[in-house]
Amino acid sequence: MPELATSPVQNKPVSSSPAKRLMSVDALRGFDMFWIIGADALVDAFNRISHGGKTEGATGFSIFGFLANQLDHVEWAGFHFEDLIFPLFVFIMGVSLVFSLTKQIETGGRKDALKRLTRRFILMFAIALLYSGGVAYGWPDMRLLGVLNRIALCYFFGGLIFIYFKPKMMAGMAVALLAGYWAMMNFIPIRDIRLENGNLAKLAEQRGDAKLAAVFKEGKNISEIPNSPAWAFAQSEFAKTTNMTAGKFEPGLNLANHIDFQYLPGKKWDTYYDPEGWLSTLPAIATCLFGIFAGLLLRSTNYCDKSKLIYLFSFGAAAVVLGLLWGIQFPVIKKIWSSSFVLVAGGYSAMLLGFFYWAVDVMKWQAWCQPFVWMGMNSITIYLVGNVIGGFRKLAARFVGGDIRMFFEDHVAIGAGDLLVATVGLLLAFCLVRFLYQRKIFLRV
Repeated sequence: MPELATSPVQNKPVSSSPAKRLMSVDALRGFDMFWIIGADALVDAFNRISHGGKTEGATGFSIFGFLANQLDHVEWAGFHFEDLIFPLFVFIMGVSLVFSLTKQIETGGRKDALKRLTRRFILMFAIALLYSGGVAYGWPDMRLLGVLNRIALCYFFGGLIFIYFKPKMMAGMAVALLAGYWAMMNFIPIRDIRLENGNLAKLAEQRGDAKLAAVFKEGKNISEIPNSPAWAFAQSEFAKTTNMTAGKFEPGLNLANHIDFQYLPGKKWDTYYDPEGWLSTLPAIATCLFGIFAGLLLRSTNYCDKSKLIYLFSFGAAAVVLGLLWGIQFPVIKKIWSSSFVLVAGGYSAMLLGFFYWAVDVMKWQAWCQPFVWMGMNSITIYLVGNVIGGFRKLAARFVGGDIRMFFEDHVAIGAGDLLVATVGLLLAFCLVRFLYQRKIFLRV
């Protein structure tokens, strides 16, 4: 690891550069949001056009088919580009955290930085709860943990570690989080029961309850139904299971999922557990720490731009390789944020940051990325607006949906109508963030 600038808490670094905003960081964040708000629909539309509207059963290699596949989450184990989007955002948040908190520490001290960190964490978590529906549906149909909640938690704990510890100690903590999570997932015994609708339907049939088995087969999220007999049955079967096992990483049969089932109240995204649950938040904090290390590197003046790029790409490549090797024993799984997943995602994130830093801040090729900068500086805003309106494609359909979309489908190409809607949706999103950027309106939580 390169000798990074120490935190200004311990020593005010003579060698640290002014806390200027790097355009490459905002551009990369905007690039990430570009995919979150619906750019995948563009690829899907091009894929339909290239296959004459029929993508099922298509044979032969297709660049749009390959890209469309990469823009789908893997079902469980494995890694696609789509699985990088969330950890990339957490990684970038870690980079930005270095610049914002360092400035706060230097001007107001560690105490003021902690106040700022706590205040923003509370606000972010409150927004996260509202994003998931707030109290609109009542208990237990309320999701307490989710994407924004995890971002808030990683921000708080990553920032806390940055404020109080030096880089070497932070590196040790990152290793401890990944190794400790691996050890817990491998060696702590769990009940040998898979919390999955198909398996629970079989158990219900074995008990002679066909009606209950049918409920499981419907695939509804029974965790949000008050006094649900199906949920009570799942809890009963779980409690009655006496056979124990360990080192399992199947859906519904691993320590992280079982902890969520037992201790995470409210609605779970995957019925019995949540991909942003309690235990898997620990390695997610390591993802934020990786971003902090990258931020310290970029902020340091101990290294020239060439050296910074070498470190980013070298670490990135090494992390991906190490993650894939670790994945042989501890599979690369986003839904439990496995330690191997953290390394693979962190490695790709570092290399993407290296590319953007080289292109935008070193080579000064900045015109092409300006729309991404607009979006990157209002990433939370665009995310929340998309939630409120039901997605920018839904808004775009008000302008070019219906008969207009069908005209393009019938007279241009199958998929052209969807391409039009997706394009207009993204243009509307870019118009909004450009409007906010020009008027210096930023939602910084």
